[in-house]
Order: sequence, then C-alpha cells, then structure tokens
Amino acid sequence: MLESSFGLRFFLKRPKIESREWIVYFRITVDGIRKESSIKRKWDNTRWDQRFERAVGSKEDAKSLNFFLDSLTLKINEIKTEMMYSGKTITAEKIIDEVLGRTAPKIKVLEEFQKHNNEMEALLGKGYSKGTLDRFTITKNHLTAFIKFKLKKQDLEFADLNLEFVKDFEFYLRTVRDCSNNTNKPSTELD
Repeated sequence: MLESSFGLRFFLKRPKIESREWIVYFRITVDGIRKESSIKRKWDNTRWDQRFERAVGSKEDAKSLNFFLDSLTLKINEIKTEMMYSGKTITAEKIIDEVLGRTAPKIKVLEEFQKHNNEMEALLGKGYSKGTLDRFTITKNHLTAFIKFKLKKQDLEFADLNLEFVKDFEFYLRTVRDCSNNTNKPSTELD
C-alpha cells in the first residue's frame, strides 16, 4: 500500500540532566502522523549539524555515528519497502516497532492446528464426535507432510499463507495422497 507522505529525521533531544551530550532520536512521519524513538546513543550537541542531521567532524566517533545513522536509514527504507510490497498498511509505529524488534510473535500453522485438535479432543461428547476429531487429525498429518514435502520446513507462519499455498495443498491431496473430492474439499475450504 502506498503512503501519501513519508519522512525520516534525526535530531538531538536535551536530556533531563544538564549535559553537553544529548540523546540522538529519529522521527518517522507517515501521512502526517509522527512517532519518534531514541537510537540509544548520545552525542555532543556542539558537534551536531541539524541541517544535515549528522555528527560534525572527521574524528572516528563522528564517522561511526554517521555510518550508524546511514545504516539505520537504509534499514528503515527496507522495512517500508517490504511493507509496501507485501500490501501491509504502513504506519510510523509499525516501522519503529520493526526497527526496534518489537514485532508480534510469529504464529505457526501446525502449532495452532494442534492446539485446535487438543481443544476438540477435550470437547468430545460435548458437540464433537470422535469421527470429526479423526478427520481433523488426518488433515493435520497431511498438512504436516505437505509442508515438509513442498517447503522443506517443519512448520509455516500464518503470514506466509496465500491462495497459491492452498491450491498447491489441494493438488497435493489429490495427487500424492490420492484423496477423493469428499476428503479434499473440507481440508482446503477457506470459509
């Protein structure tokens, strides 16, 4: 999804305790909504050029900070581009969370499938029959084998699921597992 505006700024913020070393911050603005965060570094405010948003000087510490700021700029732009290409809504908060590693834990398909089956097993006789649980268990086993066969992985994140995966799984059930339409349709229906 394209954003109508995007901005990235680096600046110094005065610490609560009087000091020549100020805290370096970055601010991301998307569609007029601003979020900012510290980069966990301090810098002498007399050696900072706000117009260029960089440390001033040819000393190694200035070069190091400027290199870090350039690297951070690159990382932020990569995250923004990845969000754009994957169709995710781009917000300043999401970008900062990704930069700082505060992303939500990845939910795995087979783990959730097993949780579902465990809950169903606990509800046997209370709305679910043994036959229904057996069909879900067989489907999970087929899905496990398919993920190993097709993707060479032990599990798959929900974020990686797409229509192509579902169609490939249906094809796998019909060809490799030789499942009939009655077995196939309930295993792959999305609604």
